[in-house]
Amino acid sequence: MFNKDFNSLLEVIQEFSTEEKCITHLEELYWQGVPVSPFDETSKVYKCKGGKYKCKNTGKYFTVKTGTMFDNTKVPLTKWFAAIYLVISHKKGISSVQLPKDLGGISQKSAWHLLMRIRKCLGIENYNEIGGEGLIVESDESFYGGKNKFRHANKKVKNSQGRSWKDKTAVTGMIERGGKLTAIVTVNTAAEVMQPVIKKYVVRGSILVSDDWRGYNGLSTHYHQYTIKHSDKGYKHDYDSSIIHTNTIENSWKIMKNSLRDMYNSVKRKHLQSYVDEFVFRYNTRNYKGGERFNYLLLNSNKRTKYKDLMNAENR
Repeated sequence: MFNKDFNSLLEVIQEFSTEEKCITHLEELYWQGVPVSPFDETSKVYKCKGGKYKCKNTGKYFTVKTGTMFDNTKVPLTKWFAAIYLVISHKKGISSVQLPKDLGGISQKSAWHLLMRIRKCLGIENYNEIGGEGLIVESDESFYGGKNKFRHANKKVKNSQGRSWKDKTAVTGMIERGGKLTAIVTVNTAAEVMQPVIKKYVVRGSILVSDDWRGYNGLSTHYHQYTIKHSDKGYKHDYDSSIIHTNTIENSWKIMKNSLRDMYNSVKRKHLQSYVDEFVFRYNTRNYKGGERFNYLLLNSNKRTKYKDLMNAENR
C-alpha cells in the first residue's frame, strides 16, 4: 500500500474505501504499528475501544488523528484522502465550490476549511535554501490582484499601474535552475523588503539572475549577479541568452497565475501564502509518483488548523 502508485481518483477511492482502511494506513505510516502518544512519546500506551488509545503518563486519550490536520474533523477520512489526491494531483488544484460536487456530502464552507487545512501542511516544500557555488538561481517578482484596466469604473484604483502594490499582493520567487522553487508573499517589492528574503533563502555565492528592477540593486556583494534588461522586443544584454535568462521562474509564475485565476474566484491577501505553498508543493514534487507524493504529505500532516484562526488571521 505504501509503495503503491495512484494513477486516478478511482484507485484512491478503491484503496481507501472504508474509514478503517484509512485509519490502518495512517497508523502504519505514523507509528509503524506501534502507537506513540502525541502527549508524551516515552509513555506506555493502552489500546481502548473505538480506535482510541490512552497515554499512561498523562492520562489523556488520543487517536491516530490527534495533532494532525485530521484532528477533530467530522468529515470521513475517505473523503479527506480523495480531497488530498485531488489537491496534489490537479495541475491547478481544486476549488471549495467544485470539491463538494466531486465528493458529495459536505458544504462549500466545510470544503474550504478542509482545503485550507491541507494547504497549511503543503508548506513543507516551500521555504527551501537553494543555490550554491556555481549554481544558477533565477529571481523574479509577481503580483496577484488582477489588472486595473479590466476593472469596472467604480472599482478602479488610482495610480496603481505597473509595479504598484496598492491593490495587489507581491510574491517574491526564487528558483534553482533544475531544482526547487521558493516563493514568499511580501508586503511590496522594495529593496529593503525583497533583499532580506533573497539573502535568507539563496545561498551566498550563487549565480543570481534577475530583471532590472531596482529592488535587486546591491546584491552583487553576495552573489554573482546578472541583470536582464527587458524591452518591448525581448532581452537586451551581452550575455548568452541560453544560459542567462529568467524563463524558468517566469514560466512558473504563469502556471501559478493561471491556477489562481481559473480555479479560485478571489483569494484574500491574508490567505495567499497558503495558496502559494500549494502551488510550490506541486511544482517541487513534480517528479514524484502519485503514491509517493500522497504519502509524503500524510507523513507531514502534523499541523491542525482551526477555522477561527483562519478567520482571525491578519493580512501580511
